Amino acid sequence: MALLLELAGRTVALDHEGPGRPELADGGLILPPGRVALLHGLGDALFYRHGQNSWSPCGWRRLSEPPLRIADPRRRVTADDDAWDDPARHHSSAVAALDAGDGNVLLLGALGLGVPRLQADRDTLAGWYEHGAAPWFLAYGPEPEVFAAYTRQLGERLGRRDRRAGNVWCSWYAYYETVTEQQLAKDLKDLTGLPFDVAQIDDGWERAVGDWQPNDKFPSGMAALAGRISDAGLVPGLWLAPFIALPGSRFAQENPGLLLRDTAGAPVIAGHNWGTGYHALDLSRPEALEHVRELIHRVVHEWGFRYLKLDFINAGAVPGVRAGDAEREQTYRDALTAVREVAGDDVYLLGSGALLLPSLGLLDGLRSGPDVAPMWQNYASDDPSDAMARNAVVNTLHRLWHQPLAEVDPDVVYFRSRLNLLTDQQLGWLRDLADVCGFRAVSDPPSWLTPAQLDDMTAYLAARPEISRLDRYRFTVDGREADFTPVVTPAAQAYPIS
Repeated sequence: MALLLELAGRTVALDHEGPGRPELADGGLILPPGRVALLHGLGDALFYRHGQNSWSPCGWRRLSEPPLRIADPRRRVTADDDAWDDPARHHSSAVAALDAGDGNVLLLGALGLGVPRLQADRDTLAGWYEHGAAPWFLAYGPEPEVFAAYTRQLGERLGRRDRRAGNVWCSWYAYYETVTEQQLAKDLKDLTGLPFDVAQIDDGWERAVGDWQPNDKFPSGMAALAGRISDAGLVPGLWLAPFIALPGSRFAQENPGLLLRDTAGAPVIAGHNWGTGYHALDLSRPEALEHVRELIHRVVHEWGFRYLKLDFINAGAVPGVRAGDAEREQTYRDALTAVREVAGDDVYLLGSGALLLPSLGLLDGLRSGPDVAPMWQNYASDDPSDAMARNAVVNTLHRLWHQPLAEVDPDVVYFRSRLNLLTDQQLGWLRDLADVCGFRAVSDPPSWLTPAQLDDMTAYLAARPEISRLDRYRFTVDGREADFTPVVTPAAQAYPIS
C-alpha cells in the first residue's frame, strides 16, 4: 500500500506490505508490521548506522560515501551480523536515521524482534525483518526528541532497567589472562577505602572458555575470592562468556550435541578470539539452556558474585539451525531471561557483545564499543571495531541515546602512565565520556599509580559532575565544555542536534 505521510511539515511517501494503516503515537507514527519503504526526499543526507552488537561500528556517514562496516570477514563474524553485511549500500540494525541538515532527522526504528534490518540510498529508506514481522516507529524532528521518542516506544514494549553499577574496578587491562589469586589479594588490600563499588575479575580465572571452574591460578576457589572482595567492602564481580565454548574445551568435547550447527551439520564458528574460532551453544535446546542456568546458579548463589559481565553474548543470536526453527533473536532473549531469572533481580548484569532490542528489560548495562586499549589508534588497522580508545569513544558517542533503556558502558578510563600510550587529551576524552555516560570503570592497580595519579583517580571517582548536552558531540561537565568533535570528525564541525 502506498501512502503520503505528513511528518512535522515534511512529506514522505510510504510503501508497506503489512495490513493496516499508520497510527499516531507519542512522538511519531506506528507503521504496520512487515517490510516498509520510504521515499525520503533528503538526497545525499547523513545516514545513521546502528551496529548489531556492542562492538559493531555505529555512527553517521554521508550516503555518497562508502558504507560504515567491518571489511575483514573474520572480524565481521565476531563483531557484527555477517549475514546482512552489504559492501555497496548503507545498512543498519534495528534503527536508522537520515540527517536533514537543519537539526532535524528522519528516523525509522523496529519495535520488535526478528532481526530487523534497514538500508538506505539517496532516494529510499527501507526496513524489514529477517523472520516474522513487527511494527515500526517513524518520526521526523529534532534529533534528541526523535531518538527519545523511539526509546520510549522501546521501553514500553520491551522493557528498561534503571539499576546503576557505581564505580567499577576491573582486572582486565592490567593483567589480561595472566590474572592470579595472589595478585588480586594484594590489589584488594590496596583498593580498600578507595571510592569503588565493584571489583570485577575478568578473563583468565577459568580452566577454559566453556569450562567454568577455576584454574590452578585460583587454588582457593571462587567462593573464597568473592568473600575477599566482600570483605574489602566491594561487590564481587565476575567475567563470563556463557553462550560460547572453545573447540578444545571439555564442554565442547563432551557435549557436541549442544553446539549450534550450520545447514551442513558442522558446528557454527560464532567468532574468533583466543587464537581460534569459537562455537556457540544452541540455546534453543533445553539441555543447553539448563547448562546456562546451572552455571549462573553456581556463580551467583554458590560462589557469591553479584555483578556479572556477560561477554560474547551475541553468539546466542548468530545464524544456525535451531530446534523447531526457533528465531535467533528470540532465542537470545529467552536465554537472557533465564539468566535473569536464576541470578535474581538484584544482581547487576552487564552485556558485552549485546544486541540492543532483545536485551532490553533484562540487562542493566550495555557495553557500547570495542575494548579501550591503552592506545588511541592502531597504525596497522582501520577496522572501526578494533580494540583501541578512539573506536570506543566514537561508538559510545553514537549510542548515548540508549541511556534511558540501560546504562551505557564506555569501558575503562586510565590514570596510570605504565603500559599506557594515551596523551593527556585522549585520557581527558575518555574520562569526560565516562562522566557523560555515568558509568565509570578503572583497570589500574593502585600500586601502579604515583601518589599524584592516585589522588587524581580518587577525586575523579568521588565527584558527581553535572552534565548537559550542547549538540551531537559537545557537552558541559560541571560547566566546562567537553568537545568530542575532533575525535569523530577531526577536520569538521559538529552537527547541531537542537
